[in-house]
Amino acid sequence: MPLDAALKALFLVIFTLLPIINPIGLAPIYLQMTAGWPEEARKAMARRIGVNSLVLLIAATFLGSLVLRFFGLSLDAVRIGGGLLVASSGWRLLRSDDTASKDSVASEPTDELISSRAFYPLTFPLTCGPGSISVALTLGAGLFGEGEYWNPSILIAMLGLAFVSFVVYLCYRSAPKLVSLIGHTGSIVMLRLSAFILLCLGVQILMDVGFKLARGR
Repeated sequence: MPLDAALKALFLVIFTLLPIINPIGLAPIYLQMTAGWPEEARKAMARRIGVNSLVLLIAATFLGSLVLRFFGLSLDAVRIGGGLLVASSGWRLLRSDDTASKDSVASEPTDELISSRAFYPLTFPLTCGPGSISVALTLGAGLFGEGEYWNPSILIAMLGLAFVSFVVYLCYRSAPKLVSLIGHTGSIVMLRLSAFILLCLGVQILMDVGFKLARGR
């Protein structure tokens, strides 16, 4: 595979998924949902989210279309379900109270708590939501030609997915430093704005699917 084609495929994966996942924008939400946790627990959570994101993106890229066909699901159904989850998460964060959230979270979270929250809701749907999953499904569809089960683009795509997941880990691991740059008041404002954008994103996903179905009639 020529070097320029390999770099093009790598950049396609990275620059398609990173803006949709937007780990920097999600850092205040991650910090809010781990409020009161010690630094080591946050680092452990960030590491698990990075690993979960990699596994989920790889599964969506290489197995997503097969799973949807097996269960008789459409991509629109996945988008609607994911849109509802994203919207509900944004609504919950908008209505959350900073002080109450800090008091309600254990100061020493257990491994079981970290494991359970690392996938839902922090990996799915907040980090890898319906948008990134649908993009991964689309990327995966373009990796395999008819009757072709392996090509060099698959390895390039996996490297791109690994890089995206590593950026997610770095942003979440550095969330306290990222938020501290804008101060306490700024972090609260950024959190509310991020939660509102998350809510609007979920509504937009539902609207897009609705308009698509309406045009198809």
